[in-house]
Amino acid sequence: MAAESEPDVQATLCSDLLNFSARDTALKWLQATDLPKDVYLHLARYVPKIFCRSPNPNPKNEDMLTQHILTGPMEWYLCGEDPATSIPKLEQANRPSQLCGRVFKVGEPTYSCRDCAADPTCVLCMECFLGSVHKEHRYRMTTSGGGGFCDCGDMEAWKKGPYCQKHEPNSSDPSVEDPLAHLSEDMIARAYNIFSIMVKYAVDMLTWEKEDELPAGLEPPERQDSYYCMLFNDEVHTYEQVIYTLQKAVSCTHKEAVSFATTVDRDGRKSVRFGDFQFCEQAKTVIVRNTGRQSKPLKVQIMHSSVVAHQCFGLKVLSWLGHVIVYSEGLRRVLCQVALQEGPEGENSSLADKLMLGDSKLWKGARTVYHQLFMSSLLMDLKYKKIFALHFAKNYRRLQTDFMEDDHERVMSVSALSVQLFTVPTLARMLITEQSLLTVIIRTFMDHLRHRDLQGRFQFERYTAQQAFKFRRVQSLIGDLKYVLISRPTEWTDKLREKFLEGFEAFLELLKCMQGMDPVTRQVGQHIEMEPEWEAAFTLQMKLTHITSMMQEWCSTDEKVLIEAYKQCLVVLMQCHSGFTDGEQPITLSMCGHSVDTIRYCVSQEKVSIHLPVSRLLAGLHVLLSKTEVAYRFPEQLPLCELSPPMLIEHPLRCLVLCAQVHAGMWRRNGFSLVNQIYYYHNVKCRVEMFDKDLLMLQAGASMMDPNHFLMIVLSRFELYEIFNTPDYGKRYSGENTNKDVIQQNSTLIEEMLHLIMMVVGERFSPGAGQVSASDEIKREIIHQLCIRSMAHSELVKALPEDENKETGMETVIEAVALFKKPGLTGRGLYELKPECAKDFNLYFYHYSRADQSKAEEAQRKRKRQNGEDTALPPPMLPPFCPLFASLGNLLQCDVFLGILGTVLHWTVEPSGCAWSESMLQRVLHLIGMALLEERQQLESSSEDNDVTFNFTHKISRPREAPSNGPSVLSMLETLQNAPHLEVHKDMIRWILKTFSSIKKIREQTATTPVSETGGQALEESVRDQDKAERKRKAEMARLRREKIMAQMSEMQRHFIDENKELFQQSLEDLEASTSTALEHSPSLPDAVLVALGPGRTRGSEKRQVVTCILCQEEQDIKAHNKAMVLAAFVQRSTVMSKNRRRVMHDPENYDPLFMHPDLSCGTHTGSCGHIMHSHCWQRYFDAVQAKEQRRQQRLRVHTSYEVENGEFLCPLCECLSNTVIPLLPPPRACSPGISEQQNLNQWLKTISQQMNVLHCLKKKQNSSSSPDAEAADRMDETPLAEGFRPDLQPTNPYSSSIKEMLTTFGTATYKVGLKVHPNEQDPRVPIMCWGSCAYTIQSIERQLIDEEKPLFGSLPCRQDDCLNSLTRFGAACWTVSSLPAVQSHFIRLLAALVPDEQVENSPCILDVDMFHLLVSLVLSYSTVHCQDVSGLSLAAGELHLFHLVTMAHIVQILLTSVPGGTPMDQESGPDEEAVLSLYTVLQQYKGSACREACSGWHLWRCLKAGILPYLRCAALFFHHLNGVRPPTGLQVSGVSQFEQLCGYLCLPTSLLQLFQSNREVVDPLLQRWCGHPEMLNYMKDNQTLQSFPRESNRLIDLPDDYSCLINQASSFMCPKSGGDKSRAPTLCLVCGTMLCSQSYCCQTELEGEDVGACTAHTFTCGAGVGIFLRVRESQVLFLAGKTKGCFYAPPYLDDYGETDQGLRRGNPLHLCHERYRKIQKLWRQHSITEEIGHAQEANQSLVGIDWQHL
Repeated sequence: MAAESEPDVQATLCSDLLNFSARDTALKWLQATDLPKDVYLHLARYVPKIFCRSPNPNPKNEDMLTQHILTGPMEWYLCGEDPATSIPKLEQANRPSQLCGRVFKVGEPTYSCRDCAADPTCVLCMECFLGSVHKEHRYRMTTSGGGGFCDCGDMEAWKKGPYCQKHEPNSSDPSVEDPLAHLSEDMIARAYNIFSIMVKYAVDMLTWEKEDELPAGLEPPERQDSYYCMLFNDEVHTYEQVIYTLQKAVSCTHKEAVSFATTVDRDGRKSVRFGDFQFCEQAKTVIVRNTGRQSKPLKVQIMHSSVVAHQCFGLKVLSWLGHVIVYSEGLRRVLCQVALQEGPEGENSSLADKLMLGDSKLWKGARTVYHQLFMSSLLMDLKYKKIFALHFAKNYRRLQTDFMEDDHERVMSVSALSVQLFTVPTLARMLITEQSLLTVIIRTFMDHLRHRDLQGRFQFERYTAQQAFKFRRVQSLIGDLKYVLISRPTEWTDKLREKFLEGFEAFLELLKCMQGMDPVTRQVGQHIEMEPEWEAAFTLQMKLTHITSMMQEWCSTDEKVLIEAYKQCLVVLMQCHSGFTDGEQPITLSMCGHSVDTIRYCVSQEKVSIHLPVSRLLAGLHVLLSKTEVAYRFPEQLPLCELSPPMLIEHPLRCLVLCAQVHAGMWRRNGFSLVNQIYYYHNVKCRVEMFDKDLLMLQAGASMMDPNHFLMIVLSRFELYEIFNTPDYGKRYSGENTNKDVIQQNSTLIEEMLHLIMMVVGERFSPGAGQVSASDEIKREIIHQLCIRSMAHSELVKALPEDENKETGMETVIEAVALFKKPGLTGRGLYELKPECAKDFNLYFYHYSRADQSKAEEAQRKRKRQNGEDTALPPPMLPPFCPLFASLGNLLQCDVFLGILGTVLHWTVEPSGCAWSESMLQRVLHLIGMALLEERQQLESSSEDNDVTFNFTHKISRPREAPSNGPSVLSMLETLQNAPHLEVHKDMIRWILKTFSSIKKIREQTATTPVSETGGQALEESVRDQDKAERKRKAEMARLRREKIMAQMSEMQRHFIDENKELFQQSLEDLEASTSTALEHSPSLPDAVLVALGPGRTRGSEKRQVVTCILCQEEQDIKAHNKAMVLAAFVQRSTVMSKNRRRVMHDPENYDPLFMHPDLSCGTHTGSCGHIMHSHCWQRYFDAVQAKEQRRQQRLRVHTSYEVENGEFLCPLCECLSNTVIPLLPPPRACSPGISEQQNLNQWLKTISQQMNVLHCLKKKQNSSSSPDAEAADRMDETPLAEGFRPDLQPTNPYSSSIKEMLTTFGTATYKVGLKVHPNEQDPRVPIMCWGSCAYTIQSIERQLIDEEKPLFGSLPCRQDDCLNSLTRFGAACWTVSSLPAVQSHFIRLLAALVPDEQVENSPCILDVDMFHLLVSLVLSYSTVHCQDVSGLSLAAGELHLFHLVTMAHIVQILLTSVPGGTPMDQESGPDEEAVLSLYTVLQQYKGSACREACSGWHLWRCLKAGILPYLRCAALFFHHLNGVRPPTGLQVSGVSQFEQLCGYLCLPTSLLQLFQSNREVVDPLLQRWCGHPEMLNYMKDNQTLQSFPRESNRLIDLPDDYSCLINQASSFMCPKSGGDKSRAPTLCLVCGTMLCSQSYCCQTELEGEDVGACTAHTFTCGAGVGIFLRVRESQVLFLAGKTKGCFYAPPYLDDYGETDQGLRRGNPLHLCHERYRKIQKLWRQHSITEEIGHAQEANQSLVGIDWQHL
């Protein structure tokens, strides 16, 4: 129905177009009394006629008509005159905004300056960045997710350099100017009128919910019965589900369904059917039914076409408005007024509010358009930005609620605009004070987390999928909170204080709901049945980490705020602890004469939680009191005296005890959830606000307590009180009946408890706890990371906590503590610790995991041994505590501490005790060292008047008191020094005693008592002497032991040689034989005599060749009659040397590959890993691989890195990808001298032409044998005869059956791969493909050697040398398993390309033939003719004549194609130059005027030598491997001219032109024929570009040095198939430079009946199935081979720290590393890409599962 009316509609539109005048319409509107009504009538009439008339709208047509009929009159009305003249005037008078405001699209590059940006959300577009000062700073480069805009020109976004060159303000501009001043009053009024009407129209239409009606005033004059079935996007259903459903619902093809799905995903909705209501309803029913089975169905609406038309135009109106306001800032101001003006309904009645509040009901396309309009209008006008921010904040709760219910990503929600508003410091402060924004955000957040337990804490257990989805969305609120807090205030007002503290109170309410959540109880007896949910709580904790830190930073900037916040936090903590003693029995602990009242609490029996955010916030604020000195200046305002230290430390201490018990293995039955919680508790992402703050709280509590009391409570919580309060614990546990697990657990708990004491006393690097700066803290972290091992920059960054700006502060201090070591060809740049910083190493650094500690200890001991130092690792010197924490040092000299030390040392001294461990002793020694250093520091820093109260040395010298009553700590240390079972700790004990002596010395100096000084000195000296003597004795024993062992080994060696003389003699002979390889045999012959071919060729060695099978390990000779030995090989098509990738083989089944074009468009390359097997062993192995693969497919359906169905397998030894095997063949027979060796070229050609005639006649006779024609039969009897040629002679095949089978196998594989056809061993093209592969592989290797500047011989790896050897010999033998007449006919056609043969048609022009391929094919096929020659003509002579003939043709080819124009200066001419000039002149005569002007002979000779050299090098390689003649030494070195050596080796005259002069009678007619070929004349006539020689090596494309250039190039790349959309995954082909739209449905194409992505399709046109790509947005190199193989490879771009950044996660500036790029190029040139993919997939099985064909 619609289709029939289409012509009428078009006719109506055409008449309307002809008669319509935008000017007249605008004039009517200017005189109208009711403008809205007139405009609506105009829209009602025309909009349905322009839009949505058919199933397939025409966007270009619609845009043209929209401009002419709809927006044209509006522009006329707005301007009051012709817009063409008025708009330029507006632009001229306009003072453009200093803000850039460019809205980013998905994937567009953005740049942020790490030095100058106010926060990481402040970004620049590419154009502004390139014109800014930040280009020279430390910038970060990322790709936009879409939705943000450029902050250039925003003073608040940048600390310095806010403007780029383009947006730099003029100094003459007044600072504040009303933008309306440039517009006339009339224009302002007109703009206000038309903007009001059109914005209201657009808002009404976009938020319109009725599907079959229109708003009042827009009803069309004629109502059509046409509807659209509109499909809407959601984030639940996959592409595949939508495509499948559409195919069923609307009966479309797969391709159409893909197009529909792509549009729905991009625009948010798409009409999938057009027609009457019933027709559309059918499609809707199918879609809803099909997609609603597992989840919510896809949203589908049946909408009247006029409604859709007005909605389409509504979007056009918004786009038009965005376009118009660019002309004038005044128009932007008017639009802002219109959008934010309150309507008659009161609150939330402005048009902007209506759009925002209806956001979740709009589709993607509509959201994008109006968001962009908001950004270009409301956010670009600073006055209205504030008003809009207030509207946004008022509606914040409702907008977030809508977002929770919506299923679109946040980037598509209006709530994402928060980042544009809340990150502006002035706006954020204003919204906090005027709208209580902090409180609103936090309360909204808490409203959406309603699941609480009985105590009011958050509960995440048994979360449904829907709740988990909602929890993920609600986390975006934390992001908004971060934006508000990201910029700390420098000045506080009373109102800001009040509102911030109100928000802080709400934040405490939030933390109160987290305090104690997810409590755990130790499982005893039975393992936990179901792992409890723990991730949600930790996700929340991680998200709030930076918020908590920022809250503390805000507090630190104002003393009043800090004091109030501290009080509030303490009150909330008291509320959390209100049930502190309920049900917990009070007890009294007594030890070492001290007693304390506490409660009985066992972590191993009661509930305990790892989440204590209120306690940790209080700890942070407590440290700030010290850091800001508020605690010392306003002590009366702080409730410090009200604090209960035992209460403060209780929960953090329980948490640390829980960690200790988990380490001790007491909580094993609680499963992995607890292990993971403990891991994250210490992890760098969480520890700042978890573990570190717990430790600070313990330090704060301990500093306010009696140290003895603190330690007794610690012992009680660790459940160790009884152990240390029982004198005979060690003896009690030495019995055999004791449970070993209990002993082990107690030992670990004691170790952890000692470590905790170390941390409480020793961790002084938090500013406020110790007298240090923030940079000292970072330095210490870096030092301890580098003490483990040298690290890359990224590793260090990961190991350091990031602040809210994603900065670690590392760059400011790294130079002071580390040296940077640049990377090599692989690996990364590493930072190494400076030697002078090693003294700060603390073995018990509190952020070390156990594994880190062990590695660091080993590394530091090794370093000390290498430096010849003592291997003790004493504690480092520590900074002093701040006054608030100063009393912590007393922990190291209190009675309970000394009692603990004495007890552990007492256990150690007892020889039979099993209650101690070496780790325990090591910790005790470390603690003693810490105490000694503390005393020495206090002594050294104290003035004479100030008496030092710290007297550890005195206390450890006294005997221990009750209950243990034992020797002093010092005497026990002296005893342990000589204990044999403590060898490893002796150095540390020695250091302790030495330090003790030095402290005694200091004390005695101050007391001026020289007697005791001598005693101390004597003790120290005696310790030193004992140490020296002990070391000397050990060194002497070690030397004697080494000498004895060496003597024994020498004696055994001599005996073995004597007993096995024969064996040794044999092996020496083999060694000598193996060293004289093919390159070095006949050492007596001088280089000048070495000739590789011809009758005078040097005899090759007849050496026996023995190889070993890698599968059965049996040795075997390589002989023709033996079983076949084979090399694993990989054959692949290649365009690596191609000079014309556009040449495509269209019909492989009928393609004739006999002649290779000189552009080498596509060749077949053979490579090998060089590993040898018996053919039958390989066959068994391959059969097993096939069987295994069949079983695997049935069982798992898992891919492998090789395709068995294509004959692929992995080499059994090196796992190199292979797809066939090459048989190893014996070297060819030495040439026997023939009777006709003296035949010259002319005579040989006559002989060969006679033989060709015989073969031609035989072929005709065979063809006509079926014909009854008598005359033909008579003619056949007159077969010409050639002397000594017997065409009926069938040569005997010298090879065994297994070798013949392998010859067929490899030949068929090369044919199959090279032509991309099914295997057919009978096909006559099989030998052609084998010769072609041999020639192409040799050319490839020769190019490789040139590029790497290596000598022609002697530098190839064995695998390549063996491969060439086998390939060449195979080429010479492959005819033995082919049809003899077929190969002879190939030879006839090949020779006819050079020598005229009337019976061969369509011989190619010599410019269309690659001469080396021709040479190889001729030489290798000549045997088929020679084998029937019994005249005694030498095979070698024939090879030589063929070589000379091809060489002459190549010389002509070079002179015709490779002589550049222009005549250089004349040089001196010799005979060579004159000869080549003479030949060039002859060619010119034969070709006539078409040939170039002659240039100098010197120039021609130079061009000829350069052009022919690669051919001669390839020929030398070919004949060397074919005939086994060793090359002259001159060809085994690089860097020297090799022309003469090559000519000598190849039996060529050094003056190549002698070939022409000595065979003039033959050559002249050939030259005439070659130059007179019809194709030659066509080339010259059309001036076609011919392939010149030497061919330049292909290279990968040049890449820019700066990676941002590539990002910028990719950002402007449009997807070629999706209507001007930016490509989501732009990918650059490194071979040809084409940019592709990868990994997307839009650019999939069909290849061999299968849908493949753009990259896979491109590999088949550009790289014969192999491709190298750079995924620009991921900074990742992609290797592809075929449809199923691929891998990712490290990109050649590195940052300043020598690291790649795959995925651009770090965003550091990246620069091209030329060495790494050359490495990728080398892989490509060596045809190793497929091999690299195979190795990568074997190493990483996850790569195998990727659908590479879709990339």
